[in-house]
Parts: sequence; structure tokens; C-alpha cells
Amino acid sequence: MNTRVATVHNDLETVLSPPDVAAGQARTSRCLPSPAELRRELALPEPVIAQIHAHRQAVRDVIHGRDERLLVIVGPCSLHDAHAALAYGRRLAALADQLGDRLLIVMRAYVEKPRTTVGWKGLMHDPGLDDGQNLAGGLRAARALLVELAQLGLPVASEILTPTAASYIEDTLSWAAIGARTTESQTHRETVSGLAMPVGFKNGTDGDVASARDALRAAAHAHVHMGIDDAGRAAAIHTPGNPDTHVILRGGRTGANCDAVSVAGAVRTLQAARLNPRLIIDCSHANSGKDPSRQPAILADIFARRRDGEQAIAGVMIESHLNSGNQPISSALHYGVSITDACLGWAETRQALVRLAADR
Repeated sequence: MNTRVATVHNDLETVLSPPDVAAGQARTSRCLPSPAELRRELALPEPVIAQIHAHRQAVRDVIHGRDERLLVIVGPCSLHDAHAALAYGRRLAALADQLGDRLLIVMRAYVEKPRTTVGWKGLMHDPGLDDGQNLAGGLRAARALLVELAQLGLPVASEILTPTAASYIEDTLSWAAIGARTTESQTHRETVSGLAMPVGFKNGTDGDVASARDALRAAAHAHVHMGIDDAGRAAAIHTPGNPDTHVILRGGRTGANCDAVSVAGAVRTLQAARLNPRLIIDCSHANSGKDPSRQPAILADIFARRRDGEQAIAGVMIESHLNSGNQPISSALHYGVSITDACLGWAETRQALVRLAADR
């Protein structure tokens, strides 16, 4: 007889399912706050809600070609230090005000980190940088930081990595991305179909645009899928479809795809599928060979091509932090330095964006 045995200790439940689970390998669970509870605890002020709606519309206008500005999604590869993130945000907000008639600047504020195998999964999953499995604390830390960043007046962007986590943070965001590893995921496409914001799908890790094209088509449709409701209960989620999705070119195993020939090929693929051909180019990742110092040159080349009439490029992404480079996680971290992918420093970032705006 296959029985199911559960032992409960406060909010921790250990479930054993003999004989399928060997001794010492039981799955455990811990209750989390619901999305509604966390939104009440860390609420957005009404003026900021209106601001986010306006920022989303501004991004839509750029993506669909109604606004000629270049969308610039710029910021740390991932956020691990709230103080450094806010310091970066304040500098970026001032620059966004200065250049706002030429560039629509959005802060990259990634609180989850996709892993190829194992490693630090981001502020939301490991806020203590100690593999402490404090997901409840991570959800609070991530939402609190995103709320503070939004209050700076900046549009905020993040990657939707864990679909069930989207409900905890989506109202703080003006733009979102789906990464190269998850663009093919049906669950992510269904999640995007219910997000009330523009969302970019990256091309696959092999560099192929076909998976992103298919993702745009799937996310534009209505779906009914499994998820959680605002109370945190399992629910059938009905989504209306997202008309504001687009492709992000980030290169792949075969190399960069930010050149004019690659962009033209992606445009033909999207036009053949009757999809929005305007796209975003990631100046980092495989397009830069993960060398952050190459990002300004890529950015300058992209903008020169736009100026010469290549209007398919709606925006760019740049990995940037207060200080350049990256560092391993340790007990003595350097302030304002990425603990994931290497980033361009603030001084170089500001110089590149000011020069870009001046060349318009």
C-alpha cells in the first residue's frame, strides 16, 4: 500500500511518498506570502502607478514606430545590493531627464538570474548571497527595491524568469524580457500573453530567431493556463494576448547577430510571419563576446545605421554598473561591481549615451 505521510513543523511541511522517495530525500515546502499580501505590504503610490502606465505607453510607441526615439534599456546584469542599485538609479534618472527628448531610457533591474547549471539565482531567490533559501525574504527585497526604483521616476525593466513570480512584481515594471533559455517555453509565452506591458523575447542561445518569432505569435493569442491567483491559490488563468511583443537579438553560439545583414534577415523572418519587424539589439552577451568594453562601439555602429535609414532597430540593451567588470561572490564585495556578467562602468556608459544623443 502506497501511503502519503506528511509532518508539519510550524510553516514547514515535509512530504514523504514511499516508496518513490528514498530516505533523506524528501521534498519540503514553506508557505510564501500571496501576491496580494506583498502588494499591500509594499504598495506603489498612486502617482507612481499612473507614471508606470505612461512609461509603458511610451515604450509601446517606440516599439511600434510611433515615437522616433531610441529605447535604451541599461543597467546592471543583475541587482544584488539595494544601495548600489539605487545610487545607479539616481544617476540614470538624472541622465534620462537630460536626454529624454532623444533617448527613452529604461533601467535594467533584474532580480532573477538564469543559470545554465547552478549558481546564484538572483536577489529574489537568494538575497543573502549565501544559498540561504530565503525566498520569502527575497520576494520582499526584490519588490521593495523595484518600488523604490520606480519612485525615482524611471521606467523599470526586468526579466520574467519564474512565471509564478511575475504576479509579485509585474505592476512595478514598464518593460520585461524573456531570456534566450526560456523563449521556447510554452509557460513563459502564456505568462507574457497576460502581461499588460511590452515584452521582448530574445533569440535562442543558438542564435536562431525562429524560436523568438514563434514566441511572438503564441504570446499574442489568448490562453487559459495553470498559475496562481492574487491570493496565491492554484487557478486557471485566462489571458487576453499581448500585442506589444518584439524580438531581442543577443547573438548566439555562432557569434554576433547585431550587424546589418543579421538584422535584415530577422526583419524578413518577422515580416513573413506578419509580425512587428522592429526589434531591440542587446549590445552585450554574444554580440559583444561578453566583453563589456565593446558595448559602446556596438552602440555607436547601431546608431549610425539608424541615422542612415535602418529603422528596424527600435532599441538597445546595455549591461552597466557603477563600476566596471565583475567579481565572484565573497565576504568582501567591492561596491557597485556586478557579481554576474561583467558590466560597463558608469562613466563610460554616460559618455556613450551623451555622445549617442548628441549625434542625432
